[in-house]
Amino acid sequence: MRHLRKWLILSHRYLGTALGALFVLWFASGIVMIYAGGMPQLSPELRRERLAALNTAAITLSPAEAAERATVEDPQRATIVTVLDRPAYRFGGRTVFADTGEILAPVDQATSQSIAARFLSVPPSEIEFMHTVSEPDQWTMTQSRALPLLKFRALDDDKTELYVSPRNAEVVLATTNQDRLLAWLGVIPHWLYFAPLRLNQPLWYAVVVYASEVACVVALLGLVVGLMRFKPTKPLRVMASIPYAGWMRWHYVAGAIFGVFTLTWAFSGLLSMEPFEWTNATGLEFERDVMSGGALEPARFPKAEPAVWSAIAGERAIKEIELTRIQDEPYYVVRLGRTAAAVRRERLHQPYPIAGRAEADRLLVSASTMKVKREPFSAESLVQRLEAAAPGVAVVEQAVLTEYDDYYYSRRGQTPLPVLRIKFDDPMQTWVYVDPTMSQVLAAVHRLNRVERWFYNGLHSLDFAFWYRSWLWDVGVILLCLGGLTTSAIGTVIGYGRLWRGVRSAVRWLPAATPALPTASPSDYPQPHGRDS
Repeated sequence: MRHLRKWLILSHRYLGTALGALFVLWFASGIVMIYAGGMPQLSPELRRERLAALNTAAITLSPAEAAERATVEDPQRATIVTVLDRPAYRFGGRTVFADTGEILAPVDQATSQSIAARFLSVPPSEIEFMHTVSEPDQWTMTQSRALPLLKFRALDDDKTELYVSPRNAEVVLATTNQDRLLAWLGVIPHWLYFAPLRLNQPLWYAVVVYASEVACVVALLGLVVGLMRFKPTKPLRVMASIPYAGWMRWHYVAGAIFGVFTLTWAFSGLLSMEPFEWTNATGLEFERDVMSGGALEPARFPKAEPAVWSAIAGERAIKEIELTRIQDEPYYVVRLGRTAAAVRRERLHQPYPIAGRAEADRLLVSASTMKVKREPFSAESLVQRLEAAAPGVAVVEQAVLTEYDDYYYSRRGQTPLPVLRIKFDDPMQTWVYVDPTMSQVLAAVHRLNRVERWFYNGLHSLDFAFWYRSWLWDVGVILLCLGGLTTSAIGTVIGYGRLWRGVRSAVRWLPAATPALPTASPSDYPQPHGRDS
């Protein structure tokens, strides 16, 4: 038993010393991420705010004519936006000007500089070109498909940097000095999103997984050692039962209080990488067009007159028109100028993606009648489509939710409500969440997803309904992070101190160097005396 205890203590000591700085980094950056969010990106709200109003009067081509010019067959999605002060159709990566039918060619550096200046509402002279980004850098790691990009710097107080796509003639990313600083203090060290490492996906995955696994071992060993070293007195006096003094005593106390949370955070962080086979299991799956009914069919979209668009928008400016197919019928999704400030994007549901976003400045217009559809699609029509896509699988429950549940939620209300929740009787017990306003599948959550939701989000984000959407969550999580930070920092300082003392002791006991003997010349030695001298 004595040897086991010694082995456990030494393992916790040296593994903790090796990973101590990483623990400190994780806790400190976690606090920053509560308010800074993830990597800088161009939010849909900011992008739409900076778009020029769409001049519908200049549109001369119908969607079918534009699709023919773009030589795009069976597009799934199309939009009409302002490009270079002209209305244009976008079909995936192809842009066709709606006034002449001309195909957009990649723009040059001068035009890209004007695009960046227009985005910030400053003259082009206040924008300077930095370089062409041909390979992903620290901020464009998720923009690899958009490369190459032209990077510009604004001569403003925020030190804004903009990335312009010459292929699409638009700004795809804008970052300020504050955005970049918060990312370096938050998400980058927390998820080890250092570009040279992150761009090597297998290496990054291995580093994060192995570091998380060792972190779990360190935290677990700390709890075990803490229990083994506790020597209860009679009568019980807790502080007198702790066999340490000085900083070791405080490390022991902090570890006893916050060690469980450190372990659960390390384990849930490991789960975020989905290292186990069960975390990659799939439930009931649906085809992409389950709610649409097929491809877009641009010929079904008429070229509306400007007066019609003006009547639909009223006094608001139209920023973007999306062409979509919903339940076999053509619809326009009209996005207007913003009326409310954009909210910061939040990280949602690691085990399963949430597809939609709540949009206050959106109108759904029937392309057949050019009337705004204000009523949601019926629950019966939504359920029927899902049942037809999953023959033989029964629906055991359906309900329209006007409030979030434990598996579909958002702290800042960024996912749509109301939502239709449909529970299927498939082997994985899949729950499907559908937006009845847009007839869109938002999420499909099976049994193991729900388990992982509690093991990952529940343990890592502590996003329990009783406090998640109030200030209590901020206070509680920050206090717990500070507790884990204190435990890790004290342990790291103690560990580094032990290493330093060991190094100094080893140096002290090294044998002293033998001084070099002076080189002697022949005249320095006595000469022999005799007959032969």
